[in-house]
Amino acid sequence: MSNSIFRKKSINKIMADVASGLSDSEHSGNHLTRALNVKDLTLMGIAAVVGAGIFSTIGEASFQGGPGVTILFVITAVTCGFSALCYAEFASRIPVAGSAYTYAYASFGELIAWIIGWDLLMEYAIGNIAVAISWSTYFVNLLELCHIHMPKYLIMDYFSAFTAHSQMAQLTASHNLAAITDDIKQGAIAWNSAPGIGGFKLIANTPALLIVIIITYLVYIGIRETKRATNGMVILKIAIVLAVIAIGFFYITPANWHPFMPNGFSGVMKGVSGVFFAYIGFDAISTTAEECENPQRDLPRGMIYSLIICTVLYVLIALVLTGMVSYKDLAVGDPLAFVFNKVHLPGIGGVISFSAVIATASVLLIFQLGQPRIWMSMSRDGLLPKVFSRIHPKFHTPSFATIVTGFVVAIPALFMNLTEVTDLTSIGTLFAFVLVCGGVLLIPREAAVAGKFHLPYINAKFIAPVLFIIGAIFFWKPMIGLFSGENAHENFPFFLFIILSAALTVMAFIKNLSLIPVLGLLSCFYLMTQLGYDNWIRFLGWLVIGLVIYVSYGYTHSSLGKTASPAHKASLWFGLIGGILSVIAITILTPDHSALALILEGIVAGCLGFLAVYLIVSSYFLLAKKGKPTT
Repeated sequence: MSNSIFRKKSINKIMADVASGLSDSEHSGNHLTRALNVKDLTLMGIAAVVGAGIFSTIGEASFQGGPGVTILFVITAVTCGFSALCYAEFASRIPVAGSAYTYAYASFGELIAWIIGWDLLMEYAIGNIAVAISWSTYFVNLLELCHIHMPKYLIMDYFSAFTAHSQMAQLTASHNLAAITDDIKQGAIAWNSAPGIGGFKLIANTPALLIVIIITYLVYIGIRETKRATNGMVILKIAIVLAVIAIGFFYITPANWHPFMPNGFSGVMKGVSGVFFAYIGFDAISTTAEECENPQRDLPRGMIYSLIICTVLYVLIALVLTGMVSYKDLAVGDPLAFVFNKVHLPGIGGVISFSAVIATASVLLIFQLGQPRIWMSMSRDGLLPKVFSRIHPKFHTPSFATIVTGFVVAIPALFMNLTEVTDLTSIGTLFAFVLVCGGVLLIPREAAVAGKFHLPYINAKFIAPVLFIIGAIFFWKPMIGLFSGENAHENFPFFLFIILSAALTVMAFIKNLSLIPVLGLLSCFYLMTQLGYDNWIRFLGWLVIGLVIYVSYGYTHSSLGKTASPAHKASLWFGLIGGILSVIAITILTPDHSALALILEGIVAGCLGFLAVYLIVSSYFLLAKKGKPTT
């Protein structure tokens, strides 16, 4: 027992808890069902990765980087590969549910474990909401091809319709009719045709709700049913993707591949967010460790096999896209359908729409499978209420956590348009990768499980300094430029990367660190710096909210902790007062902001005020205690 926020849960303790039935909050002897082999895990990895990215974000990435975007796919695959190897190392040592959260608990301690668990909940939730909305779009397009037309107010979220209605009124009043786009027209139609109660319109994205209900039901009733559905969808969508590649090959014009990098390497890197979003998911299968027949052998293989297969598919798709049409024409939301329409094969568009429906559904399935297992792992450690770790006696799934996950995804997908925050999914995933790679550096190599997967050890003592010096020589001008300009503060993520690189280089030289996790940590953190200042602020805001929950609940309920001290309880009350005062202050200082902006700013400001006052008061109590003479 300990009061330290960095208390660790040993690997032996983690394995003993699972074996003794502590995975079930009611200690009823219910366990998750072991039903997955390496083939299932590989297909699950492909199911999670090959989804909305290959049908949407690849277009914008190709527009920015030209045919050279294929290089970015390889770079991203290598980056993910480093992380996959680190995940595999942990999976061979700690074959339990929880993924990066459990790995961080064993290597960094409880506070970092909470942060990564909270981060994963954001990653999975926002990713699922975006995928559900994306699935709805593809499904409606498929219905349109079949001449089935749903009312606009049943296929659009409330806020998009309201915004479109307002824009239509403004543009019409100003006689700027040329600025009225098709999206604005469709949203205005939805708003005007929707039934209402008073001033409230009944507008909701019902297809998104439908798919979340179906997927949640599948995940709830059992891992075997989920496995069968996943395998069927993956085989079908891979067959369609290969057919699209094969057909598109005959319509390639090699001249479209010249120049290969029309906007230079910087143009290629502009697509990093979209390309990385297309790779998100292979790590989700690590949450199924307790449902694998042989997790220490099969989980590493499943992650690595799926990553290799997806990379080959992505590179081929990118080459076909940029070969069929000029990269300048690919800034569209549906690039695959677009290029086949360009070469006068509109019938392929229907096949692509069908494939997109299957692909996005399989992605949603895997992430809906993974998120409840994160809830479950955090609950069994006491950081969340015990009900989240309840195992269903018949279906052997985390029942309550699965239902909660369904609500968390379905309700926002029904009413809100969150596609603009998908970058948060990327930054959350990369943060998890950074901590997993860092965690591998903290666990002793000698403790590896004999006969199981073991990360190859390459001494980074001299390689890391050489790479750092080469990087400094080639990029010294851009590095100096970071300190100039009006918005120099927005470069703070890259400043952190430089500091981290220098510190890790020194540590590699002194401690003989392993090269693969070092490269994985640095490459993932570098990709995080490319995701924009605003996304970093939103991400940090989410972590602040999580820290408030940890301080007020997780810290005192942790299975590794002691009873909360009177000083801690008093600090919480002072922190609450600080949070309330912060909310009042932000409301007074920003009265002209919209209601939604005020709510979001109020939540973050309240959490910051709570944490600031809590830390000050608890530090005072700590110093006062140390100053008292002992008897």
